[in-house]
Amino acid sequence: MTLPRFVLLEHDHPMLHWDLMLEEADGLRTWRLPSPTFGAADMEAEPLATHRKAYLDYEGPVSGGRGKIKRVDAGTYRHEGNWDGEAGTLELIGESQTIRLQWIRIGERWFFALGLRRQ
Repeated sequence: MTLPRFVLLEHDHPMLHWDLMLEEADGLRTWRLPSPTFGAADMEAEPLATHRKAYLDYEGPVSGGRGKIKRVDAGTYRHEGNWDGEAGTLELIGESQTIRLQWIRIGERWFFALGLRRQ
């Protein structure tokens, strides 16, 4: 079984932030993050519209004068839980590390926190 892909991008517009993008059948489920690193404390993540799968492999300028993006990490992921539910886990199997995150959704607000981490 092939795992779906993820990418973590640094994006400098409209302010410096990071986009976590998870491959799904119809595109990339995306959140805007205030930091590229996760910690034990909850990090609020702003859900964004579904993005095109081209961002899995793209670095450079974004159309419409929306800055530029640079890959921070990429790889595959495993997800446990229902995205429509209230909580679950997300394992990012990246190029430099594997991170297990806990996620929680409270209404329209999303939070990620570090779980088990393996180098």
